[in-house]
Amino acid sequence: MHGTAARPPAGRVSTTAATAAATTLDELDLALVNALQLAPRAPWSQLAGPLGVDAATLSRRWSRLRDSGAAWVTCYSAAGQVVFGSLAFVEVTCAPQAREPLAARLAAQPHAVSVELVAGSCDLLLTVAAASTRMMSDFVLSLARYPEITGTRTHLVQRLHQEGSQWRLDALSREQQRDLEPDVSGSADRILNADERALMLLLAEDGRRPVAALAARLGRPESTVRRLLAGVLGGGKATLRCEAAHLHAGWRSTATLWMAAPPTELDAAAEELTLLRDTRLSASVASEANLAAVVWMHGMDDLSRYEARVGAKFPALRVLNRAVTLRWVKRMGRLLDEEGRSVECVPMDVWRPVPTP
Repeated sequence: MHGTAARPPAGRVSTTAATAAATTLDELDLALVNALQLAPRAPWSQLAGPLGVDAATLSRRWSRLRDSGAAWVTCYSAAGQVVFGSLAFVEVTCAPQAREPLAARLAAQPHAVSVELVAGSCDLLLTVAAASTRMMSDFVLSLARYPEITGTRTHLVQRLHQEGSQWRLDALSREQQRDLEPDVSGSADRILNADERALMLLLAEDGRRPVAALAARLGRPESTVRRLLAGVLGGGKATLRCEAAHLHAGWRSTATLWMAAPPTELDAAAEELTLLRDTRLSASVASEANLAAVVWMHGMDDLSRYEARVGAKFPALRVLNRAVTLRWVKRMGRLLDEEGRSVECVPMDVWRPVPTP
């Protein structure tokens, strides 16, 4: 899959081993990723001023980061498109020798948008998205057909308080960030139609793909594609997200916490979590736990400090379980190598019927 002579399957993009050099991201790399977190499709000329670097240099930097899998821009349905029952975290237990091959099989499915090998009460943790509650049910029930799986536990998301596209590296100063603040006036008042879904799946492969290239892939005039882009992105129906290989960006550990908060304090606790620097995701869930947080840390010692800060603010909140990530196999549609670099894209086509394993 990674050789220079190999071609990725249709609908997927991949990097090559020759370009996947392991290197820590430098200050300009981190600043560029931070800028693209704020303005993922901004032209290089717009980013040149805030970053203090000419447009040609930024273009070359991004090409290197993208081609090596060290950073990428993807696209998926916005939180406003998510209804209760169409997003879930699924804990999976399996035979020890089956963990990695099973993770690879599940990661090939578009509905399993993220797959992690974890330490804790389960072996794998899946983030599952579907176009409807019926399709979510189909996916969860399909897991029973995998002979390697010995058990599952599903946590349906009731409300997303924060998700990964809202998290920032903070490599830029406040002044630089203000220059790139996005327009958040749009709202997702309609569901994505078929044309918009097709566009979104192309942006999932490369969120910075030029309009001309999008038009060629879709077989539509550029003027039509510009209108679709305005409706999908400006209308708040899809989210662009710039990611970086977390290990090379200084985030050495990640974990998911399952917590129980008194119902009267649930929303306040969930919103408070969004204010903590290490919180990547905060969600109310329907299970024994009613609150989940995905936490990114510079080291494992940070996890106890994170829990202490949360406990000091909400003494009645209890941590019920922890899933510490051993390795990310897939994150939001991107297959990752052991260094966290993107090696292949499986577009998050959550409208596709759930396959039978």
